[in-house]
Amino acid sequence: MRLVFERRAAPSRLMAWLSPVIAVGVTLVLMLALFALAGRDPLASLQAFMLTPLESTWGIGEWLLKSAPLILIAVGLAVGFRAGVWNIGAEGQLIVGIIFGGALALKFSASGSPLLLPAIILAGAAGGAFWAAIPALLRTRFNANEILVSLMLNYVAQLWLTYLVFGPWRDPAGFNAPQSEPLGQAALFPVVLEGSRLNASVFLALAALVLGWVFLNRSYAGFQLRVIGLAEGAARYAGFSVNRAVWISLLASGAAAGLAGVGEMSGPIGQIFPTMSPGYGFAAIIVAFLGRLSAVGIAFAGLLMGLLFLSGDAAQLEFGWPASITALFQGLMLFLVVAADVFITYRIRLLPRLPRSAP
Repeated sequence: MRLVFERRAAPSRLMAWLSPVIAVGVTLVLMLALFALAGRDPLASLQAFMLTPLESTWGIGEWLLKSAPLILIAVGLAVGFRAGVWNIGAEGQLIVGIIFGGALALKFSASGSPLLLPAIILAGAAGGAFWAAIPALLRTRFNANEILVSLMLNYVAQLWLTYLVFGPWRDPAGFNAPQSEPLGQAALFPVVLEGSRLNASVFLALAALVLGWVFLNRSYAGFQLRVIGLAEGAARYAGFSVNRAVWISLLASGAAAGLAGVGEMSGPIGQIFPTMSPGYGFAAIIVAFLGRLSAVGIAFAGLLMGLLFLSGDAAQLEFGWPASITALFQGLMLFLVVAADVFITYRIRLLPRLPRSAP
């Protein structure tokens, strides 16, 4: 006998939306098992891991701060993923957004101009879009694979930032530490929740959710992207430009990632370091798929993933676990969502083994 995957005639739409919930539930069960194997009370450990960080104003502020860049980047990625354009370079685009915005912040921080922060926001978006334009150009001009190009550019961006922070941007009063000078007050987002670091950068994520929903569900360009993602041949026959979809997808996701970088730099951090992101660009891919590429789903998935980031920090302090525990749970959720998608689209059939052909 042999196992084969047979495509279902009509995949269940209900299960398509329930599968992320099931994936999260299975992840929680596996977390309980991990706590038990570590010799800890599973329920008490889960409460300390997931709920204790939210028992204070500071914790709620940190939760929203970690969720905002994930939501912002995921909305941008969803635009491309709907069209079948796979941008895996959001991490690098976030970093280049920091570089572009940081150049303005460091040069003009002392000016105190109220126009500085809006200029930094625009520069960050332009930086992320510029970095995303490289795989867009190579895809549309030379048919290069945007997955590989955008992925490799992550490392180029990281090395670029490292050079700047260890070199011309290093703080001369920082005791030779790899960091820039603290940004001036004019380059920082104002705090919006007393007793926390929550600042106005979270409104960028809220704006992205609204604009993303309108674009994907109520605009003609969003309709074109969905058609191209579902049936590229039919889209070409209808006169829809695939190259235009590639440019829109990558520029939108790059700009969103660049804005997320500015939100980190001019928000809770207030300086520039070689490692500005804990992996938001990669985690946002999970958020986009967990949220089923919809704005509403991404909002909930981003809040959940932000809680995992916050809980990972708590696990290091409370249990002495390594920082990689967050990545473990993130990867587990992505694996479960992808596995669920496979079984939604295909069913497993047990068929007789084919006879061997005569030699």
